[in-house]
Amino acid sequence: MSPRNEPDAVSFCREVLPAVSRTFALNIPVLPGPLDTAVMVAYLLCRIADTLEDEAHGPASAALLTELARLSTLPEGWQADAKRFTQEALRVLRAQTPAAELRLLEGTPRVLEALAVHEAPVRGHVAACVATMTEGMGRMGDKGRVSGGGLGLESLEETMRYCYYVAGTVGEMLTRLFTWYSPAVAERAEKLEPRAVAFGNALQLVNILKDVREDLERGSCWLPRTVLAEYGLTPESLLQPDKRDEAMKAHGKLVAVAHRELRQAFEYVMALPREEHGIRLFCLWPLFLAVMTLRKVYGNKAVLEKQPVKISRRTVKWVLGSTKLLVARDSVLKMMFAALTAPLPA
Repeated sequence: MSPRNEPDAVSFCREVLPAVSRTFALNIPVLPGPLDTAVMVAYLLCRIADTLEDEAHGPASAALLTELARLSTLPEGWQADAKRFTQEALRVLRAQTPAAELRLLEGTPRVLEALAVHEAPVRGHVAACVATMTEGMGRMGDKGRVSGGGLGLESLEETMRYCYYVAGTVGEMLTRLFTWYSPAVAERAEKLEPRAVAFGNALQLVNILKDVREDLERGSCWLPRTVLAEYGLTPESLLQPDKRDEAMKAHGKLVAVAHRELRQAFEYVMALPREEHGIRLFCLWPLFLAVMTLRKVYGNKAVLEKQPVKISRRTVKWVLGSTKLLVARDSVLKMMFAALTAPLPA
């Protein structure tokens, strides 16, 4: 399916993608077709679920997540149901919802239409991922909400379970889509499948550690209360200026957990066949960008300040360029990964 003759719904997806994800706007185009459009549509449906989780709280959010999962199976009459879903969702979103997220949610019927043009295995893998993701979001979303009642995720186990629902499931789905597309990947399924969840979890945990303040200001905390309590902290006190040293110790302990997940994620990428350059690059780019982000936030008190901590454009260009050159050179990639992760806590 080339961009010149693809359906309008797929073209809409290509147009909206850069506005909702800079990373996936970079790496999805390196995938071979039709794997690229399958992953793009899958990502956008997951992003719609993420918007509902972030911007629509309470019973309405849970009901909308359940309906999104149902619509992703493309049941009879889904077109009319998708329009009603969009209207209801727009009514309950926060006024501060970013414009790009609103546009994507308004386009839910078109994203579903783009899903419908793909083969049955693709549709099945995507629907299964959305079902697991939305069920988990509905179950755990309210646990992460911070309020006067002292909510928040209780333990590291709960934090990792949350990461699984919102990202580990994506790692599983990507593996199934890669296997569907490539016989060479299918031959390595036994090595890939046990590490697929870690690939998604690692990226999500790095985002959680990067976005601590932003999440708290939105009324959520995905850090485990038990780890915070080790340093005399709660989600409600985490941003207090007089608690900075304790907060960074707790943050550093979780950086070590993210480092562990990244190591497993790297093993996942190394298990992909070298001849599948596009699939490897698709995974290498967000993985190494996550490594550079984790290096940036580790021990950096600015992560708890108002100005977001981000890696530079120069760093992004270096990651993309170097991994593109080294995509099939396993030994050099391993040395590069070891060198870049060396400063991170074990």
